[in-house]
Amino acid sequence: MALEVTQILLNAQSPDGAVRKHAEDSLKQFQEQNSAGFLLSLAHELANNDKPAESRKLAGLILKNSLDAKDVSRKSELAQAWMALDDTVKVQIKRALLSTLSSSVVDARHTSSQAIAKVAAIELPQGQWPELIGILLTNMGGTAAEHPPHLKQSTLETLGYVCEEVPANVLAQEQVNAILTAVVQGMNTAETNSDIRLAATQALYNALDFAHSNFENDMERDYIMRVVCEATLSPDKRVRQAAFECLVSISSTYYEKLAPYMQDVFAITSKAVREDQEPVALQSIEFWSSICDEEIEIQEEYGSDFSGDSEVPYFKFIKQALPALVPLLLETLTKQEEDQDQEEESWNLAMAGGTCLGLVARTVGDDIVPLVVPYVQDNIAKPDWRCREAATYAFGSILEGPSVEQLTPLVNHALSFMLNAMRDENNQVKDTTAWTLGRIFEFLHGPNIEVPVITQSNLPQILAVLLEKISDVPNVAEKVCGAIYLLAQGYEEPNGSSSPLSPFLQNIIQALLVTTEREDAAQLVPVVMQKLNSTLEMQVNSSDDREKQTEVQALLCGVLQVIVQKLGSSESTKHAILQYADQMMGIFLRVFACRSATVHEEAMLAIGALAYVTGGEFLKYMQQFYQYLEMGLQNFEEYQVCAITVGVVGDISRALDDKVLPFCDGIMTQLLQNLSSNQLHRSVKPPIFSCFGDIALAIGEQFERYLVLAMPMLQGAAELSAQAVNADDELIEYYNQLRIGILEAYSGIFQGFKNRRPELMARYAQHILQFLESIYADAYRDEAVTKAAAGVLGDLADTLGPNASSLLQSSTFYKGFLEECQKSDDQSLKETADWALATINRLLSG
Repeated sequence: MALEVTQILLNAQSPDGAVRKHAEDSLKQFQEQNSAGFLLSLAHELANNDKPAESRKLAGLILKNSLDAKDVSRKSELAQAWMALDDTVKVQIKRALLSTLSSSVVDARHTSSQAIAKVAAIELPQGQWPELIGILLTNMGGTAAEHPPHLKQSTLETLGYVCEEVPANVLAQEQVNAILTAVVQGMNTAETNSDIRLAATQALYNALDFAHSNFENDMERDYIMRVVCEATLSPDKRVRQAAFECLVSISSTYYEKLAPYMQDVFAITSKAVREDQEPVALQSIEFWSSICDEEIEIQEEYGSDFSGDSEVPYFKFIKQALPALVPLLLETLTKQEEDQDQEEESWNLAMAGGTCLGLVARTVGDDIVPLVVPYVQDNIAKPDWRCREAATYAFGSILEGPSVEQLTPLVNHALSFMLNAMRDENNQVKDTTAWTLGRIFEFLHGPNIEVPVITQSNLPQILAVLLEKISDVPNVAEKVCGAIYLLAQGYEEPNGSSSPLSPFLQNIIQALLVTTEREDAAQLVPVVMQKLNSTLEMQVNSSDDREKQTEVQALLCGVLQVIVQKLGSSESTKHAILQYADQMMGIFLRVFACRSATVHEEAMLAIGALAYVTGGEFLKYMQQFYQYLEMGLQNFEEYQVCAITVGVVGDISRALDDKVLPFCDGIMTQLLQNLSSNQLHRSVKPPIFSCFGDIALAIGEQFERYLVLAMPMLQGAAELSAQAVNADDELIEYYNQLRIGILEAYSGIFQGFKNRRPELMARYAQHILQFLESIYADAYRDEAVTKAAAGVLGDLADTLGPNASSLLQSSTFYKGFLEECQKSDDQSLKETADWALATINRLLSG
């Protein structure tokens, strides 16, 4: 039943686009014609140690992706398809996956672990594959010859993934106990293999949700906590980091059980913060941030009324640790990176320490003030910029939490100093000072503050400094804009009385408008590109790591898109984008290789913006980019990606004009297939029709080759949209979107054929007029549909000329329709109707 797929899988990774496309089509055809044989072939490929590592890895990835999806409905479909397979086939696949755990190839083992967990997520809740946990645990015993270290490592990894995928109530308690026993044994100091110890620690992280009964047992809880704490002292940095991640999870899941261990945990975390490498130190601080989150949540839910016999578990761990914890956090604040920006994604020790300090302030309120103020006073004027910035950051961090009464005198004393610090020679000091001023305006300024910090006497000086520094370097200017916003927000009053800002309003608005036209945003491009590039080198050891990488990449692609759009829209700044275009495109292509839907969306949008700016020069990127464009168009599962990719096809068509022609056969074939598919979400289909118009406008008469296939699609969709009458609101909205797509397609095709082959559309004119008449008769059409329909009437007359005369003369609706449009309050609609009516009248009279 299984077939040889090695060469096809290797070809699917070929740098040659044609070879790769043929291989992908072959795999798709195999899957559609024989799903069971397809999955079995992939499983055998993955399990076969004689096969190339590249084909085995891809086989495993495709198999895994055939079992699960992010979209809930698609996930359900895949689960049902798996359950519908013949039991013999499923047994063979599962055996192949389990045998792969002993492979010497790391990627094969890793992918198999994930695939086993995906099968478990489907079968275990259905009471199937009950022997799985027992089989996996068997791998953990025996001699090294019987069960080599890499098998134990992959087995622990599999157990971790199973715990991550399967709901906590699915496994019996004896299975949970057995898993935890194997995991903590793998974490034990007696285990000398670091890879095994790491896999065990990561598995415990995923298994913690299953361990509620075990944490109720003092002896078992003590043992788990001892093993975790010992792992934080491992010689291997990866194990130490994973162990602290376990502590962070325990702090939120089992807060009420932590009291006996807090003294030891404080000693461990303190040592890590002061002495360990940054990734480990960051997790140590995260433990205390997590404890703060728990205690803040308890305070918010239950208030501050905790009696001695209260059943609410609230231990005030932060308050107890305060005398030692605050100095520890303050130490981290001078460990800044050069050119650090509070909003950047390169999280570091100083940022983590300041964030935790802010959470501590929210947790304990006034108690933090006497511990932080001396630090601020000692460092705020030191020659070393790191000390000045740290002092300012510390002050700004504690402004939420303590009472207004406690903070007001401190802020009054510090405000003048802060305004002077906005002229500091160091950009990071200015950046943090502007952020701190914003925090002052947010928490100590407003109609509810009895003794205002911002007064008639100091407001002019505050605004003078802010409006001066709004022209500073980009990161400082951004914080200043935020501070101005918070300052203005504090003056909002319901009675509509004149604001103290009124005399300064003209200067504020003028400064903000000037800021929107700044050209130095281009300076951010190499910085953002460098950060995006660094995410590609991130070490990904867990799903959390992958999620973080994905989130950061998506945000950075989004930032580049905004910069490209902003600077590319003006001739005076366009050159700044063009000089970085090659580098940006190179990074975007690398990002696509990560195959994350969220990143794919953001990178696609950024490329669409880049195509608009580069115009015809974008052609040089198309050969490499085309495979990802095609991949996006084929992504039915994550249909938002497909929709965005369709939009980018339109962007590229407008940028390249007829230079896009060599790629149009593939694009149009895929778009037509998408329209015919019942699997593609209907929301993607209107943009596809619009895209027809963009392509036709770009390639002109060459669109003739697609007309015989495209027009029936358009006609069928037009007939479908006529069902808007008596439909529900959601369908009416969809049908209006569908009509806009159809009308934009007709408009683009008419204009594309106008100068060379207008007669090509004559045979379709009757149907188009009938479609337009049905729109006129429909009370549910919205204004966008009305305007598009008026435009197409004009395009039809303008393009077809004499070929449309008899049809228009016999038509009775168009005059009433266009005259109705001329009465609209929408100036753009009126102008469109004027042009269309004048064009038709000129045709009929001439």
